[in-house]
Amino acid sequence: MVTKYIFVTGGVVSSVGKGISVASIGTILKSRGISVSVQKLDPYLNVDPGTMSPYQHGEVFVTQDGAETDLDLGHYERFTAIELTQASNVTSGQVYSSVVAQERRGDFLGGTIQVVPHVTNEIKSRIRKVAEISQAEVIIVEVGGTVGDIEGQPLLEAIRQMRKDEGRDNVLYIHVTFLPHIAATDELKTKPTQHSVNELRRTGIQPDVILCRSDKVISESIKDKISLFCDVDKEAVISLVTSETIYEVPLLLEDARLGDLIVRRLGLRVAASSLEEWRDMVARLKAPKEPVIIGLVGKYVELRDAYYSVREALCHAALAHNREAKIEWLDSEQLDGSADDRLRQVQGMIVPGGFGYRGIEGMIKATRFAREQKVPYLGLCLGMQTMVIEFGRHVFGTDNVNSTEFDASSAYPVIDLLPTQRGVEQKGGSMRLGTYPCHLVPGTIAARAYGAKVVYERHRHRYEFNNRFRQPLEEAGLVSSGLSPDGRLVEMVELRDHPWMLGCQFHPEFRSRPDSPHPLFLALIEAAKETLVEGAQTSLPLNLGR
Repeated sequence: MVTKYIFVTGGVVSSVGKGISVASIGTILKSRGISVSVQKLDPYLNVDPGTMSPYQHGEVFVTQDGAETDLDLGHYERFTAIELTQASNVTSGQVYSSVVAQERRGDFLGGTIQVVPHVTNEIKSRIRKVAEISQAEVIIVEVGGTVGDIEGQPLLEAIRQMRKDEGRDNVLYIHVTFLPHIAATDELKTKPTQHSVNELRRTGIQPDVILCRSDKVISESIKDKISLFCDVDKEAVISLVTSETIYEVPLLLEDARLGDLIVRRLGLRVAASSLEEWRDMVARLKAPKEPVIIGLVGKYVELRDAYYSVREALCHAALAHNREAKIEWLDSEQLDGSADDRLRQVQGMIVPGGFGYRGIEGMIKATRFAREQKVPYLGLCLGMQTMVIEFGRHVFGTDNVNSTEFDASSAYPVIDLLPTQRGVEQKGGSMRLGTYPCHLVPGTIAARAYGAKVVYERHRHRYEFNNRFRQPLEEAGLVSSGLSPDGRLVEMVELRDHPWMLGCQFHPEFRSRPDSPHPLFLALIEAAKETLVEGAQTSLPLNLGR
């Protein structure tokens, strides 16, 4: 079998929608019975985004094999239902580190190390590795950044060489650009797209398809102009207008016949496209529904991409209940004495993951409110830890209960490092990462939600429940409802005297799919939609959770 490659680049501006476009292309190819895998090439010199601030990079997505990756891999997995691996995210930092390590070992026999061919060969080998691991018919590769960025030039040179290496009929280039709208003249302007394509051509790449992102409908005359000046067939100039939901994008591309064009250009043998279930899902998403109001208490709420997978998991679960998830974004640093008014307007609460002391006391305040007022609560990673800290303060009657991450001298360190983790100085990749088994205790909220005895979930954390305090907390009403196979690690906790309050050390949001919502989010929405809220119809302005 000859592997086919689709390379997707972006121009004009960043955040143009390459990730959603790539995920959508994967969806429309899979609908034709074509096996696909996906990869993201990131130009930054970090080895991975694991140590990067959410303000810099948004959410860090974790694959099942424990790689800390770009959030676009979350899009790929949600749209295509493929479990990706660490091979699916490559950074320039990884590439250069590998090349330098080879040089230090003497692998190049004293030769001068250069970007071409040594760096580009390393990039190409990592692209081919995805094909080798997945055995997929088509590998879709997104090149991060914007054409013209200096750090992305080796990546573009590598994918240029791929057409020569693999054969002209086995490689397709797709360029995603943005058409700005000038309000004064009510015009969409094509000049930035022309310049972007010219910049791409200077690297030796002529795009086969141009996806034109815009907030307005693109006229036929504009398509003609782009086709003429960018030397692309008119059928390959595809309008991609901003949609109500990201899950509509595969349908827009399918209706524009992009799938047929790709199949024809790459010579693929396929079955007829079948996207009826996806169309039904999108129709249900867009239909008016009764809202369910979920408070998301975090320290990065002004940057919604920091909680992208949580937002989508809520959307998936609410849809399964024929509801619309509306998120009340609550900044944990601003939960002061008047916070109760906002907390009383939510039907359920999530405290998501995070690192560092900033905003922790606000999260603990919100957690206490959920415990005392019987509000359905789901704590994710840090959210489980704040739940244990808050309950510990209640049980022991002191605010000197904490995690050693936040207070190394705490008299009651209910969250702490494992003995094997002490003294670890390297931050990158040194956490508990990837999929681990969790044994559920029968009769618990967790066991009922999953309907299983053992589950496998993805982790990304360094601190653990401190077993020194397990017995007194359990005697006071904390239930250890999920445990590692040897019973040593507490993976899930819940409260015995609360209708639905649960925390988990792992990140269930990474495994939620639009057609397969995660059980914990389903159970949270189920509990939340039954919760009566004071003044629910007159609450503060809400933000759509998708």
